Amino acid sequence: MATPEEFEAAATRSKELPSKPSNTVLLQLYSLYKQASEGDVSGERPGGFDFKAIAKYDAWSSLKGKSADEARQEYVDLVNSLFQQA
Repeated sequence: MATPEEFEAAATRSKELPSKPSNTVLLQLYSLYKQASEGDVSGERPGGFDFKAIAKYDAWSSLKGKSADEARQEYVDLVNSLFQQA
């Protein structure tokens, strides 16, 4: 499992990607980061026409029940794979 230090290093590296990932990958990064750092999503699902907030909420909500350790490892693996693909 990825250590908290590896997770934070990956979060820093994610801001230095050579090219912008697709929206799908960005949502994966966001949801894994939130699950690893805050746990299960809380609060009401956004409504109205804030489609970006709705997509982020839904992506994070889809990880409900995943442990912080699992999310941390998946996040680190995803960031590493994005650098390998570049």
